Amino acid sequence: MKLAVVGGGSTYTPELVDGFARLRDALPVEELVLVDPATDRLELVGGLARRIFAKQGHPGRISWTDDLDAGVDGADAVLLQLRVGGQTARNQDETWPLECGCVGQETTGAGGLAKALRTVPVVLDIAERVRRRNPDAWIVDFTNPVGIVTRALLTAGHRAVGLCNVAIGFQRKFAKLLGVAPDEVWLEHVGLNHLTWERAVRLGGTDGEDVLPKLLAEHGDAIADDLRMPRALLDRLGVVPSYYLRYFYQHDAVVRELKAGPSRAAEVAEIERRLLEMYADPALDEKPELLGKRGGAFYSEAAVDLTSSLLRDTGEVRIVNTFNQGTLPFLPDDAVIEVPAAVDARGASPLPVRPLEPLYAGLIAHVTAYEDLALEAALKGGRERVFDALLAHPLIGQIEYAEQLTDTLLAHNREHLAWA
Repeated sequence: MKLAVVGGGSTYTPELVDGFARLRDALPVEELVLVDPATDRLELVGGLARRIFAKQGHPGRISWTDDLDAGVDGADAVLLQLRVGGQTARNQDETWPLECGCVGQETTGAGGLAKALRTVPVVLDIAERVRRRNPDAWIVDFTNPVGIVTRALLTAGHRAVGLCNVAIGFQRKFAKLLGVAPDEVWLEHVGLNHLTWERAVRLGGTDGEDVLPKLLAEHGDAIADDLRMPRALLDRLGVVPSYYLRYFYQHDAVVRELKAGPSRAAEVAEIERRLLEMYADPALDEKPELLGKRGGAFYSEAAVDLTSSLLRDTGEVRIVNTFNQGTLPFLPDDAVIEVPAAVDARGASPLPVRPLEPLYAGLIAHVTAYEDLALEAALKGGRERVFDALLAHPLIGQIEYAEQLTDTLLAHNREHLAWA
C-alpha cells in the first residue's frame, strides 16, 4: 500500500506519520511519500518521519520529493493538506476583514472565500495529475475550506472524500467525560464543514442510547467553556454546536476579540518556527509536545480510519464530507454535507438523517448558497462573482461591506489569482 501526502512539508505531518505508525494494523502502509515544493522543510520533516517509523518498528519506507507526478505515481491514496500562500496568506485572511468589522478567519467569511479562491484551482490541478498517473487512487482532502474544495473535486469527477477533525475531537472529548472508549461513542453529527451540530451522542452504535442530555446535565459547564459559548445556549438548544458556530452566534464579540490580540496565523507561524528547529535535531524520534498546539487534533486517527475504509472496503461508518444525494432534502443533491456515511471501496454513502429543525436547516441552506457562489468564483474568476459570494455570505450580506471586501480581497491575492 502506497500513500502520498501533498503538503508533506507541513510541520503537522509528524502527527500524521505518528498515526500511521501506531495504527499500522488498520492501515498497513508499505510506502509513504511526502510531496512539497518546499524542499528545505521536506528534509527536516521527512527525516523526523523516518525516525518516528524506526522508533515504533514500522517497516514502511518513507521518501520525499518536490516532484508531484513522481510522488503520486502508483499511490493508492493521496492526502491533501496544502496551504496556498502559507501562513502569510492566512495572516491576511484573518486581519483585513476586521477593517470592515467582519470576522477574519481562514475558513469562513471573506477570509474563507479568499482561501477558496487560491486553493480550488491548485487542488484541481493536483487531482487531475493524480488521475492521469493513477485513475483508481482515492483523494482524501483535509485542505480548507474542506466543503468547497471537496465539492470542486467531486464535481470534476474525482474519487474524493473530505475530512475534518471536528467530529473526532467531539467523540474523544465526550468519551473522556463519559468514561468510555472512543469507539463506543457515536455522534449524530450533521451540517456542513465547520457548520455542524451534535444532535445526539449514542453509546454502542447508531441505535444506541442517546446520552447527550446526560452529558449536558452533568458536564454542560465544561462543554460550554471549551466552546466558549454560554451554557444557557446549549441547554436551550439541547445540542452541541461546533465551535465554529461562534462566528455566527457571537459574531460581534468574536470580532472584538480578534481585534484585541495577534492573529492565529501569527501564533501558528511562531509555533512552526520552533517546531522546525526541533525537527532539525537528529535525536528527536517522536512528535514533540508542542505539536499539540499547532491544531488539527486527532486528524491522524481520522485520516487512518477513513483511508482504511476506502482501501480495505470495510463499509464502516465515518463522518465525512461528500455529496448530499438527497440526505438533506432542502439542499441540492450535489451540495457537499458533513454527516456519518458508510465508507467502502465505492466511496461514501450518507446515512439517513432525521429532519432538521429550521434553526439549523435555514443556516445550512444559506451557507450552501454562499458555497455555490464561492465555487463559481473559484472556477471562473471575476470581480462580480467574488462580490456575489460575499454579498450572499450570512456574516457579510451588506452592499457596502461586500464592495469594500471584494476590493481588499483582490488586492491581497492578485499573485495567487491568474484572472485578477
